[in-house]
Amino acid sequence: MDILETMMQQHHEEVLFTTDPVSGLKAIIAIHSTALGPALGGTRFFAYENEEAALADVLRLSQAMTLKAAAAGLDLGGGKGVIIGDPRQLRADPVRAERMFRAYARAVDSLGGRYITAEDVGTTVDDIVMMARETRHVAGLPTSHGGSGDPSPATAHGVFAGMEAVATHLWEQRSLEGRRVMVQGVGKVGAALVDLLTEAGAVVTISDVNSGKVKRVSAQSGCKVVDVGDAFDVECDIFAPCAMGGALNEETIPRLTASAVVGSANNQLATEKDAQRLLDRGIVYAPDFVVNAGGIINIMPEVRGLPYSWELLSGAIAGIYDTTRNVLRRAAELDTDTHQAAVALAQIRLDTIGSLGLRRSTDD
Repeated sequence: MDILETMMQQHHEEVLFTTDPVSGLKAIIAIHSTALGPALGGTRFFAYENEEAALADVLRLSQAMTLKAAAAGLDLGGGKGVIIGDPRQLRADPVRAERMFRAYARAVDSLGGRYITAEDVGTTVDDIVMMARETRHVAGLPTSHGGSGDPSPATAHGVFAGMEAVATHLWEQRSLEGRRVMVQGVGKVGAALVDLLTEAGAVVTISDVNSGKVKRVSAQSGCKVVDVGDAFDVECDIFAPCAMGGALNEETIPRLTASAVVGSANNQLATEKDAQRLLDRGIVYAPDFVVNAGGIINIMPEVRGLPYSWELLSGAIAGIYDTTRNVLRRAAELDTDTHQAAVALAQIRLDTIGSLGLRRSTDD
């Protein structure tokens, strides 16, 4: 990968590579944009196949965070961090784990607040607490530490609101009662989403590579379980990708029977062409960076040093319903796929409100 050329093409501002030989830390932090504010994005701890795969992921994820914050109307930019490795192996050695997370946090701190990190796949609120010993540029701290806590339930609430918007669009009825939903991935967000769906009377089916998670969620909710490889073939009304990205591609999309795709996973489309593939099949796609914004909305007061209040934030997260409906209407008006419609909406805010957009307009 020609790193600088790729950064130029995707409009990234900065990429930081950092290591700690003693703990084995190998990490990459990507800042895509600070046009609207400091770049916020979690740190993913994952056993990537190689460093090039990790770099490609952090570049895509950070770009998606810019779109997510802009579409949600937040004064935040987009960034992301990835740590290359197996979190389970690291946690078997608590001393090494502490050194690694604190070394990583010092790298975050070196960016002077241009990047604020939080938890993501493979990291926890306890890891964020450890990072906070080295830098104040973290978010998602436990409420006992004055933070907003785990953002996963808030993300699930936002996805649920997105599903309601799609239900209104397709069936002219907001209720999800009786709707068949296939939830692919029951990690922290997926499991919380299952709870919301079952409470709403939806008929839920789940799958996950982690058999322990599947058993636990199924026992609590009574939902059906299918093998991971069969998830795309389940007859359902809504398919909800809540695992890793790239699940929707030229091989899996033809297998879907769903009327809509609404999920929490980042970068669900393997390529932008997959949005058109979904449209060609008559499947309504609610763009991931629109419906999964509940987590960053939940974190926003903490970033700004304001008191946390779920009562106030729940209303803002429920606004994802209106944002999703707006995207669906705009796509129909422009005769384009919903991904492009959502990107266009986010770009309007970046160009008209963002500092980079204002400078660009002045230069013109």
